[in-house]
Amino acid sequence: MASKILANLLVMGSGILARAVVQAYRQALANASKSGVAQETLQNAVRRASKAMTEQEARQILGVSEQTAWDEILKKYNALFERNAKNGSFYLQSKVHRAKECLEPVYRDKGPDTP
Repeated sequence: MASKILANLLVMGSGILARAVVQAYRQALANASKSGVAQETLQNAVRRASKAMTEQEARQILGVSEQTAWDEILKKYNALFERNAKNGSFYLQSKVHRAKECLEPVYRDKGPDTP
């Protein structure tokens, strides 16, 4: 008899607690959308996801210095890209490609004999 009462009390208590949690979550969402916190959080996430590669990082990936000529950079790019295409990882291959893309405008601005 006591176990039946205890079980009913436990079921009713957990139901009340679950409804309170759902109601609090809905209220938090409503407050966030009114204050613009949700939009700001989304914009920050987009900014972090689209973080551009720096020139220094691109040079480290390709293993070149600031004095390296563009044709030497292309040779390193092709070697690293092909090596990762055959038996490397797609992630590293994409990093190599993004590094080359990052350095292209730098060398394009330097003069007409570059990319």
